[in-house]
Amino acid sequence: MISTIFSDVGGVLLSNGWDYPARRLASDKFGYNSDESEQRHTALVDDFETGRVGLDRYLDEVIFDRPRSFTREQFRDFMFAQSKPLPTMDIVVGAARAGSCLMCTLNNESLALNQHRISTFGLRRYFTCFLSSCFLGVKKPDAAIFRIALQVTQRPAEQCLFIDDRASNVEAARQMGIKGVQCLNTEQLRAELEKNGIALKFV
Repeated sequence: MISTIFSDVGGVLLSNGWDYPARRLASDKFGYNSDESEQRHTALVDDFETGRVGLDRYLDEVIFDRPRSFTREQFRDFMFAQSKPLPTMDIVVGAARAGSCLMCTLNNESLALNQHRISTFGLRRYFTCFLSSCFLGVKKPDAAIFRIALQVTQRPAEQCLFIDDRASNVEAARQMGIKGVQCLNTEQLRAELEKNGIALKFV
């Protein structure tokens, strides 16, 4: 019986907040060299998403390493504006509304963006625990993040289900004994949850 659901955020609940397509949109909008900024992003992204580097330093090193024709505030607002809810969010929220499982996020995300998304999209209404890489200092698919998730929630792995859009992350969870479901679309996700005995409630 599943007692706990761990859900990814980007790719399941919301769009990927600051992925490669979003970064390319930014370079097109603001008119800077995408290849150069992408190299700097790659060098810093692990520290950025595990909370060792904050948004200000990230912007200093990746975007504002030279004078720009736009402001830090304009760029930050654009970053945050890339987040949109996905249709599959309704399925996960349906599980939360049913109230039979402990609901936790388990995601890779930088601190400022993570906090923005939690607040803007009202995720506290549906999730009790936020197990984000920026809080835990480790990223999926590292086995350590799944081990920490089990330790924090004090739930046995066989009672836990993890939802993610990336097959590599789902497989990493399965290696820890957690049931893994790759999120592909709303109908598939709904069927997978129902197959695992998870009640869904829609308003």
